[in-house]
Amino acid sequence: MNVPTGTTTRTDPQEYLTRPAPDTLRLERLLPGPIERVWSYLTDSEKRGQWLASGEMDLRVGGPVEHVFDNSNLAGQEDPPPAKYARHASPSTLRGRVTACEPPHLLAYTWGESSGTDSLVTFELQRQGEQVLLVLTHSRIVAHDDLIGAAAGWHTHIGILADRLAGRQPPRFWPTHTRLEAEYEQRIPRT
Repeated sequence: MNVPTGTTTRTDPQEYLTRPAPDTLRLERLLPGPIERVWSYLTDSEKRGQWLASGEMDLRVGGPVEHVFDNSNLAGQEDPPPAKYARHASPSTLRGRVTACEPPHLLAYTWGESSGTDSLVTFELQRQGEQVLLVLTHSRIVAHDDLIGAAAGWHTHIGILADRLAGRQPPRFWPTHTRLEAEYEQRIPRT
């Protein structure tokens, strides 16, 4: 199911991820620039930890990527996960490898999935005046539950990134993720 994308308000339904292929999710979002600032939020551990996950990243092809997720604390307040995600109540780590890096326009790396296969996350940045177009593509997602979780996760995380870049307090992660996961269950049917 494809839904148009590319708007700037986090509550606009146009922001939903699309599914350009059975194993792929895509999201376009306009963010406050400049592009170098957005790039730093993708690559700097401390800044990335404010919207996604902290962790070291060696910005060369083949370099290791570490994401230490603490979703319960992303909005600056304790936010326990729903029972389904109880295993994520404390920080959890995900590892991958850089597959492409062209600062400040392209970053791609592998992403470990619960199905045991590595998927691929790609961030593309393009200047658009004083804003930056972020195009996120997450491909090679094998399991349907992983697809739904990734769609809700990226939608929530990129919303937090947009809020951080705009100087706004983001909403709590888990209530937002839970609501979006239910919506993506309807938007992305099992095949």
